[in-house]
Amino acid sequence: MKPFKVLQIAWRGLTKNKLRSLLTMLGVIIGVSAVIIMVSISAGTEATISEQINGLGANLLFISQSGGFGGVGGGNSNTQFLSYEDMLALEEDVKGVVGVSTERNSFQTIKFNNIILDEIEIVGTTTDFPSVREVPVDEGRFFTQQEIDRKTKVIVLGYGLAIELFGESDPIGQTITVGTTKMAIIGVMEEKGSVSGVDYDYRLYMPITVVFQKFTPSQFARIIGDRVNVIYAQVNPELEIEDVIFQVQLFLSKEKDVALEELPYVVQTQQDIISTQEATTAAFRSLLAWVAAVSLLVGGIGIMNIMLVSVTERTREIGIRQSVGATPNDIRWQFLTEALVLSLVGGTIGIIVGIGGGGCLDILVK
Repeated sequence: MKPFKVLQIAWRGLTKNKLRSLLTMLGVIIGVSAVIIMVSISAGTEATISEQINGLGANLLFISQSGGFGGVGGGNSNTQFLSYEDMLALEEDVKGVVGVSTERNSFQTIKFNNIILDEIEIVGTTTDFPSVREVPVDEGRFFTQQEIDRKTKVIVLGYGLAIELFGESDPIGQTITVGTTKMAIIGVMEEKGSVSGVDYDYRLYMPITVVFQKFTPSQFARIIGDRVNVIYAQVNPELEIEDVIFQVQLFLSKEKDVALEELPYVVQTQQDIISTQEATTAAFRSLLAWVAAVSLLVGGIGIMNIMLVSVTERTREIGIRQSVGATPNDIRWQFLTEALVLSLVGGTIGIIVGIGGGGCLDILVK
């Protein structure tokens, strides 16, 4: 029998039982779409992680306590804490480090005229922050080291905050109230968006010494002092980053009077953080792979069972076809073609659903 004739007969047989054919294909549709969505999620997650970590800045080292980017109150002894003074000494003493920055964060209410915004992130930082973290100033300027040393009450607004508070008006030179402290606006950052869950456009930047003095709870101020969670060090791109890491470790060993092999600090590159993040998603990807594999297996078994039932139900049809000259091979090919059509149609629908579902998830995530 000609292949086209076999295909025509198989298609006619499937369309006689539309609901059963659709339910049979459902397992294949779910399995194929699950595989595609899984691949889409995995690729999208890896790309997002890389983009977000790289968005933190170029050629960066992240220096923190061994427990990670924990709170400023963690640790077992005072020698373990990183401080603002450590950051200043690091920039001066370690060759290959071309810029350093750090942060001390707080959340405060800010007021301008009749506008009140609650729980705005206040970031106390240093002069190199725009270059180290790649968040340039759009209007005005960033604060100077002299303003940090003098604890001058000046601030730089994130792009979104500037729009929300002032609209199209020029905010430079205006005064707003942060907590209970009046502060002068000297600049506005460029629009950056969210990176690693942090919305840079809705942050407010000020000299780190002002945060130490004005925005650290009084009951913790004496204990915490000038401690910081993490120091960001920008490395000269012409140097080997591993050599600079070793120099940083030697500096910390000397500065904190701790043996190098007992150093309670972690010095990570951007790639180290990316690798750590990817490792945490490996189990999730593995689970998705198993779900997809089981779905495909169930879909295949479903087609097999329906074909067996179909053969049993159509015994009379098989006998009639044999009586008019159909060979066992013709009949075998008819049922195999029906199974193939079910698989192909189900797989095609699964691909369409998977691509559409992956696209929708990508939009939702972004």
